[in-house]
Amino acid sequence: MALALPTTLGVLVAVFLLIRLVPGDVVTQMVSLEASISPQRVAELRRLFGLDQPLAVQLGGYLAAVGRGDLGKSLRTGLPVGGELLHRFPVTIELACLGLATALVIGVPAGIGAALHRGRAADYLANAFVLLGLSVPSFWLAVLLILLFSLRLGWLPPTGYFAPSEGLGANLAHMALPAVSLGLALAAAIARIVRSSLLEVLGRSYVRTARAKGLDEPRVILWHALRNALIPVVTVVGLQFGTLLGGTVIIEQIFSLPGIGRYALEGINLRDYPVVQGAVLAIALAFVLVNLCVDMLYGFLDPRVRYS
Repeated sequence: MALALPTTLGVLVAVFLLIRLVPGDVVTQMVSLEASISPQRVAELRRLFGLDQPLAVQLGGYLAAVGRGDLGKSLRTGLPVGGELLHRFPVTIELACLGLATALVIGVPAGIGAALHRGRAADYLANAFVLLGLSVPSFWLAVLLILLFSLRLGWLPPTGYFAPSEGLGANLAHMALPAVSLGLALAAAIARIVRSSLLEVLGRSYVRTARAKGLDEPRVILWHALRNALIPVVTVVGLQFGTLLGGTVIIEQIFSLPGIGRYALEGINLRDYPVVQGAVLAIALAFVLVNLCVDMLYGFLDPRVRYS
């Protein structure tokens, strides 16, 4: 928890500097669209946006504004970035959570089945799924799912978004393909880790003791073995949640979802610095919060873990 603030500050500084290494800025984009603009007008726009100041002055002003809770305004639309993030953040979080749920629903049973049937057909099928899931890029999978389930079969809508308040069924129908596209790679990673961790735990003395006491096999597996085998899985899920949030950038663009990822991509294309910085800050804070929750979850899964 003590590292949360330095981590967030480091992300702020890194994104601020890296986005300015990209050739061109918002004024350059405007000039490219309007060739008749005068050099005096260009200089005036740079002063208006504060781009004529030294980089250190810009960074100091930005950090001070963020400390006050002001993420600035979009250089293109003039709308407050904070308000746009609050409007779009639920879409991104819903997509990441559905992707995570998809990964757990697929990955955990696949890993358990592979561990309990080691060296048999179920194990080979699970290993093939892991290899396929880790090899297929999410954007390519998204295109294949659209072609199959939307254009050919017509079962699910290809793009667009419905808020849960407008209808839960329509919302889930529009989020099904994005969630599968985002979560399949994580499902493969979870399946592999569950298999290896569960195989290790099944050889422990307390599992043999539980079986010797006459406990039924489902209780031995689910309560004694799986609970202890989930420690590495929780670690991977916490670390990979940041990957899920980062993966929403491409998935939201493909499926036309109005989330933070698409908002950030639009800001990058337009060199809209406040938009990019605000979007990355929101994703970084969510990642830090998830890792904090994962650390706290360790104490529940493993009583040997205690925090002072």
